[in-house]
Amino acid sequence: MMYPLWVRIGSPSELPETMAASIQTNPVVVRRLVAALVRAGLVVSKRGASGGVSLARRSTQITLFDVYAAVEEKTALFGRAPSKASTECPIGPHVAGFLEGVFGRAELALQRSLHAVTVAQMFTDILHRVTRRRTRRTRR
Repeated sequence: MMYPLWVRIGSPSELPETMAASIQTNPVVVRRLVAALVRAGLVVSKRGASGGVSLARRSTQITLFDVYAAVEEKTALFGRAPSKASTECPIGPHVAGFLEGVFGRAELALQRSLHAVTVAQMFTDILHRVTRRRTRRTRR
């Protein structure tokens, strides 16, 4: 079963352009991200007049970590400290090891946080924010 990603975006062929305009980037960037999500099995893409992009499984079954892992390159989240410090310095050689621990814990915290949030939870929160914003505007 396919679960629609977007509602009221115009024709399916306009998806990359519509999303790109919304996040102020080039449609090529959106196409690359969608392709990565397809490769990861998170979305399915269907060509043609009735095509579009849909979630491959329920939004309650996809975590933000799944999305992150699909679209991010397999590089470290944080830049790493240079590991070649002068042997003349008593402190320099230990800085990289210390920072590895700090960065490693930060990456683990990010991963845990992303694992704890589903696409459904994110979407629900965003809808509440949009609704609150519209309510405030109409009261003015």
